[in-house]
Formats: sequence, C-alpha cells, structure tokens
Amino acid sequence: MFKINDNYLKLPGSYLFSTIGKKVAAFQEANPDKNIIRLGIGDVTQPLAPAIIEALHKSVDEMGKAETFRGYAPDLGYEFLRSTIAENDYKKRGADISADEIFVSDGAKSDSGNIGDIFSVDNKIAVCDPVYPVYVDTNAMAGRTGDYIADEQRWSNVIYMPCTAATNFAPELPKETPDIIYLCFPNNPTGSTINKAELQRWVDYANKVGAVIIYDAAYEAYVSEPDVPHTIYECEGARTCAIELRSFSKNAGFTGLRLGFTVIPKDLKSNGVMLHSLWARRHGTKFNGAPYIVQRAGEAVYSEAGRKQTAEQIAYYMNNAKVIREGLASAGYTVSGGVNAPYIWLKTPDNMTSWEFFDYLLEKANVVGTPGSGFGPSGEGYFRLTAFGSYENTVKAIDRIKAL
Repeated sequence: MFKINDNYLKLPGSYLFSTIGKKVAAFQEANPDKNIIRLGIGDVTQPLAPAIIEALHKSVDEMGKAETFRGYAPDLGYEFLRSTIAENDYKKRGADISADEIFVSDGAKSDSGNIGDIFSVDNKIAVCDPVYPVYVDTNAMAGRTGDYIADEQRWSNVIYMPCTAATNFAPELPKETPDIIYLCFPNNPTGSTINKAELQRWVDYANKVGAVIIYDAAYEAYVSEPDVPHTIYECEGARTCAIELRSFSKNAGFTGLRLGFTVIPKDLKSNGVMLHSLWARRHGTKFNGAPYIVQRAGEAVYSEAGRKQTAEQIAYYMNNAKVIREGLASAGYTVSGGVNAPYIWLKTPDNMTSWEFFDYLLEKANVVGTPGSGFGPSGEGYFRLTAFGSYENTVKAIDRIKAL
C-alpha cells in the first residue's frame, strides 16, 4: 500500500493565515452587518503602477503576434530581467552579484519553502522567534524539525533565537551551532531591523562555523534609515555563506501577479559543491519559469517611471504605518516597527494572550490583525498589524481601537 509523508501529520493545525481566514469568515457570517477592516495578512491594496500596467499591455499584445509570441520562459528567468535586477539591486549598491547568479521565480514564499530541497534532511535550522511560519513549516514537512511540543509551541530539533523587547526584537548569535540560519530584515512580523555592522557579525559567524544564511529581503524597499542594509551582499564575505530571497510583491504590488527571485553566488559551496549548480538543477527540473508578461512587468519596476511610481506607493503604506504606530502609542499601547517595515508589532494589553486579543479586536472593533503566537513562542503576548490597507480604513481601524 502507498505511504504518505507522515511529517505532515506533525504539523499543528492549519497554516496561520488559513486559520485566521476561517475565524473571520465565521464571524462575518454570524454578523453580516459588521464592516470588518482587515489589517492582518500582508496583502497590498494599491493598484499596480501605471508603468507596470503599460508593460503588461505591451507584452500581452506581443503574445498576440506570431513574430513576438513567447512560449516557455527560460527556467532561470529572461536575461533582460536578470540583468536589470543585477544592475539595480546589487551593482548600484556595491554588491558583487552577476545576472547568472539570479534565479527568477513566482515569489519569495515559494522559494523560501523550496530552497530546502538542496539541503540534506539532517541539517539543523536556526530561526528567529517570532518568525515567518513558512520557514519552520516547510522544514517540518521535510523532516528536519523533530517533533512538535504543543505545550511549548516549539519543535524539538529547531534552534530558536528569541527576538524580544530586551534585544530590540533582533536575534543574538545562537549558543548551539546551526547548519542553516534563517534571517529576515526588515523583519516579518516584528518590523525590526539591524544595521550593517550587526549583519556583518552574522556573516562572519556563518563563515566561521560553516553555516549558510537564508536571507529574506522581501521588505528591503521599505528601508528608510541609511545604516540599514538593503541586501546581505553589502557585507564582506556574504558570497561564501548567504542565499538571498527577494520579492516583487510588497515593493511593487505583485501579490497577484507573482514574481520573485533567489540569489545564489557561485562562491557558496559545501565540500566543493556549488549550491548554485544544485539550485539550477532543482529549478530547471521542477519549475517552468515565470510568465513572459510578468517578467516584462518586473522589468518595468526598474524604469524611471516605475521607480517613481512604486516609491509613491511605498510612501503611502509607510504613512499608514505611521498612523498605526502613533495612534496606538497615543492610546497607551507599547509598539515597535513601522519605520523601516510595513508591520507594527504591539504588546497585547491587560495580559491578554495573542488569540484573546485577536478575538477582542474582531468582536469589539471589527478589526483583524495577526496573533503573535502564530509566529512562534516568543510571539505570545504580541500582535501584528499591517500597513497595507487603504489610508481611510487604516484611520478608521485605529479610531475604533482607540475607542475601546
């Protein structure tokens, strides 16, 4: 008889945002007259920028003519997009990354889960706590995380790096040596950042112990402070220890279009084997390439008009973040984030658990956020709100919360 991957049976419940969706749907069904404002999932609300729409229309027209029609995309991405990324995201920042070290995909979420395919199952991972759930859940599916300890809300074979108020919600170097280190800055969910010197410390540590860093830079476009790095490859030695994940979802609104990329330098090796070659083999075997029209839209993000228009959208969301941060602070909440990231991290009031506060906000203010405990044990007692709503709904949501 066929057998299943029983690692899936170890996973607690459903995916965090699926659970939230079910709870909200049940509340809406029971209260059809309530106007619910959703500041939970990090989905954008502003329409695609005009330069991107123009590129989409043009490329769609190309697909309607025999002489410009495109079939399968190159599995590693079109050269026009990879070269544009290399020039704008890396070379202009002094980072030594070439076009052939960039792998175009359908998004950073996919890549953050799929990257584990090229690593042995007996690698030990280290994650920030709280953490984006995909990092842990996909390693659990692969069998790397051991058993789930329900009463501690943690996995037995994962190194948790607590990110607390005492550490400014940034991790400290782990006491136990990991093989794979997941870092995300600006951070999801806490909105925290580290400066270049602090990131350099992680690069030096990884090279020293022989670990690889999976660096999620999905929110780098929201960095506003000068000493906060936009890419890990601004650090010396990162080419020999780091893989970087990037997304077009939050900087350009591609949550529905789906486009991202992963950078694997050719200098990154394990016992002489290039991880670049392994990922190229995996990518070419299991992925058929992002659509031509979407890659042309991605290229337009880097045009003069595209940069200006997407910067305006980022400013719009960051103004929302300011409204949330300052509004909650004035109401007596303890808040952080919202400066270099579109996420605000707040301490739940009156010793409420994260899910108690979720229910309280939903029922009393009809506002949806994300319980911190869903991101890991150190997230208990905290709550995440996103700045991706409309300005009008953001103001309305904060007014409702302040009135409680």
